Amino acid sequence: MARVKKVPLRMCVGCREMKPKKELVRIVRTPEEEIAIDPTGKRSGRGAYVCPEAACVQKALKNKSIEKALKCPLAKEVVDSLMSALKPS
Repeated sequence: MARVKKVPLRMCVGCREMKPKKELVRIVRTPEEEIAIDPTGKRSGRGAYVCPEAACVQKALKNKSIEKALKCPLAKEVVDSLMSALKPS
């Protein structure tokens, strides 16, 4: 009998829905206090997950959900890079 591999789920900070980890974009605050998009999902540091849709990112920014999850304020450059990295909806 084949084993069924468990799919890790994460919650989007924008829409608050549980989705498979691979479908979400991870934003990470590294130990050096740098905030960046983590395409691999394996960088060390505190992470927050968001859907790759502009509507979810806008909602997360409006509610300051990303800042709360990372426990630090977001700079304007980080917000701009996040919006440019995501596909428009």
